[in-house]
Amino acid sequence: MSLRLSLSFTLCVLTLSVAACDRDTPEGTQQDTAQEKGSGLTGKLDRSQAGTLVPDINVTHPEGRNLNVAALQGTPVLVNLWATWCAPCIEEMPMLDALAADYGDSLRVLTISQDLQGADKVPAFFTQNAYENLEPWLDPDNAMSFHYGASTTLPMTVLYDSQGMEVWRVTGGYDWSSPEARGLIDEGIAAESAE
Repeated sequence: MSLRLSLSFTLCVLTLSVAACDRDTPEGTQQDTAQEKGSGLTGKLDRSQAGTLVPDINVTHPEGRNLNVAALQGTPVLVNLWATWCAPCIEEMPMLDALAADYGDSLRVLTISQDLQGADKVPAFFTQNAYENLEPWLDPDNAMSFHYGASTTLPMTVLYDSQGMEVWRVTGGYDWSSPEARGLIDEGIAAESAE
């Protein structure tokens, strides 16, 4: 019986490691939505909310600073909702850090933790992983998740143009180092230079 229990536990852990993180499931569990074996980067592109205004929501920094997301107009912003307990979120963080470095001042990459105990977990996570281009923003009330819908699957990444209008969103983990991802971001930035 203990061998069966051990095998069941192992299968459960493997399933969780390749799944997107469902906001409706309790912290520490994940819904199996993976379509590709071996990767949690199976995000879905959605343009149905294009033209929607960036939310007027405040996020906080562990050092005590506040930031109103709507005040970031003037530069395209890539908002990423993530959590330390979400395997695909963790997988894409180094790619987002590299993305922020590559785009520099032409794109603001804003990672916003949806951890319920974010102030306790997120600073240590950032220190451990030594991200050079990302800041550990916190959303202690999960206002961003509620804005996008209570059933939002993490990670969720939304590109806003410099006017604060949504261009597209990706639900689930995504390969931000891929040519496709760079093309999507360039599309949003190119629209800015055409205006």
